[in-house]
Parts: sequence; C-alpha cells; structure tokens
Amino acid sequence: MAYTTIDDPTKYFNTVLYTGNAADGSSTTQDISGVGFQPDWIWLKGRDNANNNVVDDSVRGANKHLFTNLTNSENTSTEYIKSFASDGFQLGGDGAVNGNGNTYVAWNWKAGGSASSNTDGDITSSVSANTTAGFSIVSWTGNGSAGQTIGHGLGAVPNIILTKGRSSALNWFFFDSMSSYLKRLKLNTTDAQADTDGLNDTAPTSSVFTVSGGGEANSNGVTYIGYLFSEKKGYSKFGSYTGNGN
Repeated sequence: MAYTTIDDPTKYFNTVLYTGNAADGSSTTQDISGVGFQPDWIWLKGRDNANNNVVDDSVRGANKHLFTNLTNSENTSTEYIKSFASDGFQLGGDGAVNGNGNTYVAWNWKAGGSASSNTDGDITSSVSANTTAGFSIVSWTGNGSAGQTIGHGLGAVPNIILTKGRSSALNWFFFDSMSSYLKRLKLNTTDAQADTDGLNDTAPTSSVFTVSGGGEANSNGVTYIGYLFSEKKGYSKFGSYTGNGN
C-alpha cells in the first residue's frame, strides 16, 4: 500500500512570492502565476509592510475579502483579488495586496472548485471540498439554535475548524481535535486558549460538525465561512506541544 495518495503536494498547496506594481488606489492590475492550479483559498500578506492579512476564496467569490487580523465583516472591492485563474489570480491596485515595489507572499490551497449545496446537516451549506487533500470551504447562515449540524464534505473527521462571521464583526474562532473541540483560540487576538461550547461540546463526524447558538458559528441570520482540514498521511499533520524554554 502506498504511503500517501498525494505524489505531488504542490498540486494542492503552494506558496508564491511577488512584488507589487500599483500605486495605492490605482486601477493597475497584475496577474500572478506559478501557483500550479486554480486556487480556491488565497491568503495574502505584505512582507515588507504592515498591511492586513487578506483572504479570498472561491465559495464567497472574488472581490469579497476578509482580514484574518481583524474582526471586520466581509469587504467587497475589485482592487484586492479581482479573479481566480488556472495558474494563479489577478490583483487590483490596493496597497494591501499590490503596492508598487512592496513584496508579498500568497499561500494557495486547492479545494473542490465551485461550491455545491450540501444537505447533510440541519443547516444547508455551500461546500467546496477536496477529499484527497483533506480541505474544505463551507459557507452557511446561522439560525441561532444550539445543536445544529452543518455538512462539510470532507468524508473524514476534520482536525481543524476555523470560522468567521461574514456579515457581522466577529472574531475568527479556531477549534481543533487536540483540545477535543472543547476549547478555542482567536486567530485575530493574542488571547490564550479558552473553554468554549461553540461546537456544542460535540466532536465533528466525517460528514458534519455541530454548532451552538452563539456568535462563534451560529448567530441567527449571520452568514459564516469555515475552513476545515483533516489530516492526510504524507501530506498534512496537526498537533500541539509544550515548551521547555530551551
């Protein structure tokens, strides 16, 4: 039996470095290539400047952005990532992603392309899932009721669940199997890990994850996005450690 089903990991995740070419606010565009596939989740960060971390994905669509260091709700602009391409993406002129002479890094993940409706859970979700690489992007609208399930499309139990409110200024919440999904971190703060019932004190299954009725994943009428990862032998691994000061 093969050690892994993934012979070339760069077909599912790849990092690209580039230099911006636009005066901030201009209508200049730049095509970034060399990713090796059409990305479904792009995370951009300036390397030599203090601009925000910008994330776009194919489920929400190009021109819709979130910032992983902020609680801001979803921003719409054609001057960040304008479109996804077969080997990368096209940038607009905003300095957060394409300032003239500034250097940037783009982390790119491949999910499953265009989203499909998923009715595995109580709440219907829109899902783009890559079962080979163990990565899915999930969008849903909260209903405020505890114990609701949401389909994720992975076909395996996720080890990492990262959620963010799209239509409301909420924190980024990070849940993981290492804490049995009973604790959470906030991606956008320096807070220590804390107890949570955001996943309704319920471990996810190979088809759904469960949410409580609060802002972490299920406030009534709020739209959410989730990024979920499951371990794949020879490709990805998730864990924790205790420091010893040496």
